[in-house]
Amino acid sequence: MKNLSISLTSIFFLLILSQKEALSQELFEINNATIEEETIAPIYHFEHIPDFNYNEVAKKIQAMDTDMPFELNERIFSFINYFVVRNREYTKMVIQRKDVFFPMFEQALLDHEMPEDIKYLSIIESGLNPKAKSRVGALGLWQFMPATGKMYGLDYNKDVDLRMDPELSSDAAAKYLKSLYRMFGNWELALAAYNCGPGNVRKAIRRSGGKKTFWGVYDYLPKETRSYVPQFQAMMYVMRYAEDHNLILEQPTYPIAYEKIKFNQELDLEQLAAISGICIEDLEYLNPAVQNRMIPVSNQFMAVNVPKSKAGFITENKEEFSDAVRLTSERSVALRTNSIATANISKPAAAATTSQVPSNQDKITYVVRSGDVLGTIAQKHGTTVTNIKNWNNLSSNTIKVGQKLAIYKKGGSFDSNLANNNSTLDNANQFYTVQPGDSLWIISKKFNGVTIEQIKKLNNLNSNQIKPGQKLKIG
Repeated sequence: MKNLSISLTSIFFLLILSQKEALSQELFEINNATIEEETIAPIYHFEHIPDFNYNEVAKKIQAMDTDMPFELNERIFSFINYFVVRNREYTKMVIQRKDVFFPMFEQALLDHEMPEDIKYLSIIESGLNPKAKSRVGALGLWQFMPATGKMYGLDYNKDVDLRMDPELSSDAAAKYLKSLYRMFGNWELALAAYNCGPGNVRKAIRRSGGKKTFWGVYDYLPKETRSYVPQFQAMMYVMRYAEDHNLILEQPTYPIAYEKIKFNQELDLEQLAAISGICIEDLEYLNPAVQNRMIPVSNQFMAVNVPKSKAGFITENKEEFSDAVRLTSERSVALRTNSIATANISKPAAAATTSQVPSNQDKITYVVRSGDVLGTIAQKHGTTVTNIKNWNNLSSNTIKVGQKLAIYKKGGSFDSNLANNNSTLDNANQFYTVQPGDSLWIISKKFNGVTIEQIKKLNNLNSNQIKPGQKLKIG
């Protein structure tokens, strides 16, 4: 009897483990989405997880104030258990991101008179990652396929993909979901159609004998869609009662306040970062739809999100900046090439490659001063933040007062006084060799006291157009 008891106990635990494995495989196969740099496999930590049972959860769900009510069942309860017990790290990750995206979701849903709780759908779609990409080509917070995205104005090319624009894609998702609700008259079926397409939902309704509820057609839906709606409903519960399950963040994430600015021209984001003192990574973070740090002429009227702290400065100097940040054909080739190279090599290899400097470039040692940031240092020396980071093997934009930075420039391209952090020209008839990415505005800022008009007059220039390699008289 003792051996029989042990055997039955072993079989019981094997059944539990196999059930958990099946649930893990099923979860997040919705769109086959690959959430970059994140692991969604179950992660166990030794922390207090409050006990809960089915009846307690059912009472809390009944008390929920929502326009999308649902009744608890074993399927939904199993996903609640997954999110609050087996994969707490994933749930904490999306809780940490929610304050960045939920306000814009809520506004889009309000504008279209939609239930606010639909905002939780993006968690199931992408894990609140605006760059999430599926193996079948769905992209962004709301995982739009190319054709569906185009139907709702989310155009794309090799440099800009509006499916990754948080605001535009949220508005498009609200419109699409509202049309699906009108089609089926039921939010659960509308969500199912968002996942597998309205054609598959209609087919499930026919095969079920005309039933028009999600659980009525459940057995006739694609396998991943059967999990999709219960996961969404589980997340509606988990996000409301996160603290009851000790899902509390030690270090909350706060969104970067930003404003939109239109330049109405093709744009080089690296140059914009350099002249404004904005970290290029912040610009990329605020503009996830921009792929290669550039906005081509086809998208020249799109707005650029910039940190609110810099918006006033950029707006006041927008006209002066326009030539400096204008995308040239040479820069567009360089930015695309760099983007491809970055995608194809690992970070250690990239650092080793990019930190090598051609023999025809001179090295300056710059000592960081109080108030310096990489953007202003790059601007002062006519280079980019990316170059300085690569030359000095910096993994972030953090620098310290007194830190020495290696900066490289082509020999003879600028006065030796600049190497001593002094941009003022003391001698008459000195010449400057134009560097890639330079503009008259950037050059005038390198040499204090010299204006754009003075440079144009000294060199008989009729416009602000200059070319790399061109020699300009300064002083």
